[in-house]
Amino acid sequence: MAIQNLTDEQIATWTRAQKDEWWFKNVYRGDMAQLTLRSGLTGFLLGGILSATGLYIGAKTGLSLGVGLTSVILAFALFRSMAAAGLAKDYTILENNCTQSIATAAGYVVSPLISSLPAYMLVTGVIPPWWQMAIWMFVIALVGVLLAFPLKRRFINEDQAPFPEGRACGVVMDSLYDGRGDEGVFKAKLLGGVSLFAALYQAIISDGWMKLVQFKILMMDKWAGMVEPWYLHERLDDYYYAWAAKADGFIPHILGTTFKTLGLRLTLDVAVIGVGGLMGLAIAGSCFLGAFINFVILAPLMIQMGDIAPRLGVNGQLVPLSRVEIVNQWSLWWGVTMMVVGALVSLLAKPEIFKGLFKKRAPKVADNGVDLLKDIEVPLWISYVGIPVVGLLGSYVTHLFFGVPLWMAIVSLPLIFVLSIICTNSMALTSWTPTGALSKITQFTMGALDRSNPASNLLPAGMTAEIAANSANLLSDIKPGYMLGGKPRHQAIGHVIGNLAGVLVCSPLFMLLFLRPDANGNLSTASMVSDSFGFPAALQWKGVADIIARGLTSLPSSVLVSMAVAAVAAIAMEVARIKTKGKFQLSAVATGLGVVLPPESVIGMFAGALMFWVMNRKYSKRQGSTGHRVWVEGMEPICAGLISGAALMGIGNAILNVVI
Repeated sequence: MAIQNLTDEQIATWTRAQKDEWWFKNVYRGDMAQLTLRSGLTGFLLGGILSATGLYIGAKTGLSLGVGLTSVILAFALFRSMAAAGLAKDYTILENNCTQSIATAAGYVVSPLISSLPAYMLVTGVIPPWWQMAIWMFVIALVGVLLAFPLKRRFINEDQAPFPEGRACGVVMDSLYDGRGDEGVFKAKLLGGVSLFAALYQAIISDGWMKLVQFKILMMDKWAGMVEPWYLHERLDDYYYAWAAKADGFIPHILGTTFKTLGLRLTLDVAVIGVGGLMGLAIAGSCFLGAFINFVILAPLMIQMGDIAPRLGVNGQLVPLSRVEIVNQWSLWWGVTMMVVGALVSLLAKPEIFKGLFKKRAPKVADNGVDLLKDIEVPLWISYVGIPVVGLLGSYVTHLFFGVPLWMAIVSLPLIFVLSIICTNSMALTSWTPTGALSKITQFTMGALDRSNPASNLLPAGMTAEIAANSANLLSDIKPGYMLGGKPRHQAIGHVIGNLAGVLVCSPLFMLLFLRPDANGNLSTASMVSDSFGFPAALQWKGVADIIARGLTSLPSSVLVSMAVAAVAAIAMEVARIKTKGKFQLSAVATGLGVVLPPESVIGMFAGALMFWVMNRKYSKRQGSTGHRVWVEGMEPICAGLISGAALMGIGNAILNVVI
């Protein structure tokens, strides 16, 4: 059925009880299957797989990608195909909604694994067991779920807030099940075909997969005399450098520093091309600007001046210059400054986000004294009891596993409520959660109380920020359920299932993908940040923790100058965006992100964004054509296919390199 909505006048003048009664009588589908065994199991499996791809992409780009629409299309195509073959009944629209709720929650829960947790490991050198990370993430995510449902009554039932991303997901589901199922099948085929292409390409450039095929299956080491497997080099310039070494050819450089040292590599990574398509040209272009300024202009100058130089490692050996060294020694500081200042200016420029802190609430029950939704909504007493109990449990776990003083973890808890309302207001209006900016409030607050222990500001900040972001993201996910007449209790259970799927899959996977044993056989963070996985979000958190612990006076004067210039530039860029109402499209946050990302990834994202922008311009006005269907309507499935196919094969390659 077509999605029904209240008018603006009804939203403004009706009480919440009237809105609840209207929804109950006109939208609610109480007799339709929702959280069934198959929808729960499908969501759990899809959530685990898609959260793994999110972990992989997050480590590369620092971005958390939503998986809601991807899970919707996959679940729709799976059960539509099974129904056509007579193997199962077709999915109901609300079963699909439950599946995407579970998968989306699985994707959200792993964000600490690309930000606060690796930052903690990089700063302290301590690597907690995977099960401790899993328990910690699950507990703080559970607080976010408990907090989301009281906020749901306010922001969704009463305010009828738009939540653009969630609404888009609801519209897609409605179109799939309301006579446009052929479009869903087409998008699923597009996603599957692109995923297969990306997976095959990723296999060809992966040493682990080629070793499996050539040595374990074809036995080419036995009869062909092969010692190392052949695979296509992902970094295409490797072939040039190999030729240049033999022929004494030209090695490109800037002020005496080679492109290779600066990280200016030519790489064909289809996953980051897909990420660039989802980012859009403005954000990808801003990242490109930051990378160009840093690695083409500033870094060569600082190397020439001696402010970036080879150093002695802890083992007494000289650590040569590399992209990672350039970022850690110098560039990180101005890049982080741009991200933090830009995010704060952007947040403060939206006063409507803060108005929700003081807005008067409408009556809770119907005019006749009967709460029509009492058997549908999650009972409020569960949140009122659960939030303090699970919050204290989260504080204790933070203390037990990471050595944070218990009192400091508890002191940070009241910030959860303020940050959650700010995050939810922002998500409701813009589909953006200012997690990075808000986390710094807790980080600097805790740092002021204890500068000696970096974990004391990293983990409480991670806890409060992730709870706030999780509750806001889950409200965006609840929105399509409300639009389609789903039962909130089923979505609450689905979110818990999704959180469990994400932590069970991604916590051990993190250890396997990014940590390697040292000479003594102990896991080490030495190889965590690399050209393949830049962990830009973690570096931002680490940079702030280092500033708190060491103070600005410990930094070279050139770093302080660059930070001051970056702060002014960030303010100017964000003010220009506000004053021009978005016509000035460069983002200070994305520019700072380009500084800490590997330049090869930035180039790939920019190329992907540019390609999709060109194709959109070409076919946007040719509605009904194949080009419009593929490049405009199918943009998201293509990007999702590039990301998921390459990420899953990349994860498989890392596992094969461990077990073979």
